[in-house]
Amino acid sequence: MPIMENDNSNVSRAEEIKLLANEAFKAHKYSQAIDLYTQAIELNSKNAVYYANRSFAHLKLEEYGSAIQDASMAIEVDPRYSKGYYRRGAASLAMGKFKEALKDFQQVKKICPNDPDATKKLKECEKAVMKLKFAEAISVPESQRRPIADSINYRSIEVEPQYSGARIEGDVVTLDFVKKMMEDFKNQKTLHQRYAFQIVLQTKEMLQTLPSLVDINVPNGNHFTVCGDVHGQFYDLLNIFELNGLPSEENPYLFNGDFVDRGSFSLEVILTLFAFKCMSPSAIYLARGNHESKSMNRIYGFEGEVQSKLSEKFVELFAEVFCCLPLAHVINGKVFVVHGGLFSVDGVKLSDIRAINRFCEPPEEGLMCELLWSDPQPAPGRGPSKRGVGLSFGGDVTKRFLQDNNLDLVVRSHEVKDEGYEIEHDGKLITVFSAPNYCDQMGNKGAFIRFEAPDLKPNIVTFSAVPHPDVKPMAYANNFLRLFQ
Repeated sequence: MPIMENDNSNVSRAEEIKLLANEAFKAHKYSQAIDLYTQAIELNSKNAVYYANRSFAHLKLEEYGSAIQDASMAIEVDPRYSKGYYRRGAASLAMGKFKEALKDFQQVKKICPNDPDATKKLKECEKAVMKLKFAEAISVPESQRRPIADSINYRSIEVEPQYSGARIEGDVVTLDFVKKMMEDFKNQKTLHQRYAFQIVLQTKEMLQTLPSLVDINVPNGNHFTVCGDVHGQFYDLLNIFELNGLPSEENPYLFNGDFVDRGSFSLEVILTLFAFKCMSPSAIYLARGNHESKSMNRIYGFEGEVQSKLSEKFVELFAEVFCCLPLAHVINGKVFVVHGGLFSVDGVKLSDIRAINRFCEPPEEGLMCELLWSDPQPAPGRGPSKRGVGLSFGGDVTKRFLQDNNLDLVVRSHEVKDEGYEIEHDGKLITVFSAPNYCDQMGNKGAFIRFEAPDLKPNIVTFSAVPHPDVKPMAYANNFLRLFQ
């Protein structure tokens, strides 16, 4: 009998904790919600709702691998629980796995045949799968594909007399032009296609000559700024420049990937960064993030935004340019900067990274994938990725990589942090994230890091979000994905 009472008290205590977790979720405190749902599961592991709710919190943190795992557990506990399939379908969709998502939504419809919401989502998913199959059917093999950049002659494009926006005189992108363009963007005006083509094509020419790992030299007495993900938050990018000055040879920046997607001013962000690169190549360095890829852009908004503001041809052109972005940078031989993180094997040398053939869409495994997708973990060793791609790596992995390559510090981005940054692995790894109040809902600060040579001690500056015009994040995203936001 005492055992029965104990069981009952565990069940009711688990329910109390679930309610607290739900409150944390509503307040957008998703990590806290995950911890509380975990406590509820430890008290009562036979309740499918706890797993499905924790799956939803993982979804909000873009931890799609963990979301799929939890949703699968919910299904295991109760195979008739429709939300288990629903959550797993949403996570598969977020990873671009449309066919897996379709199976789960078919199951939701089977369990809830009269649910109009389930019917709507299934139809959208079927549409997405059909579109994907059609795209696969008409796609030209990579080896036979002629770069779209080769077919564009921007000089032949006429600029109408009534166009009142920023203009590039001749071939040189000047600071005056960039300032005028940024001011136009701030007022939600567009740049003429002729100049957009010119900026993107000139940037491609520059990027494709660079190695996959770029060495940056900061002379003694000078400084250098590293920014993390911007994710289409153009007005926050302007605020960074307001706080820290515009990029120039005396005030150089590295933007560490994920310039686009989610935020609905991604085109403005990427054209601004590319224009500064054209103006002065050593004023700004750009690294590839996991969102500089076709599969992510198709789902998370950049493709739709470019189609809406420019044209389909630009979608293909940006995809080509993103394949030219370097994968990592080293500052003064001491600070290793990469978007995601480190590797599934020890002994990777900087020369191995330099040797990566990066001119492709990111693969699903290997060094390039791990550079773009991996995350640090508190525990030593290595573990599965919360995201379902890449891996998690501990402080011992970071320490060995730094020792093997005579480096002092890893700087990476890729993860939202409440304060805009986090220092981990005994001070040897810093995450920096530069999109405050990410997706208009996370409430986080943004941050950037200023390094002063010669000691390269990181000076972290945090900042809050600034107002932007009333265009919601994901406004141009895949229709189906918006149903889950």
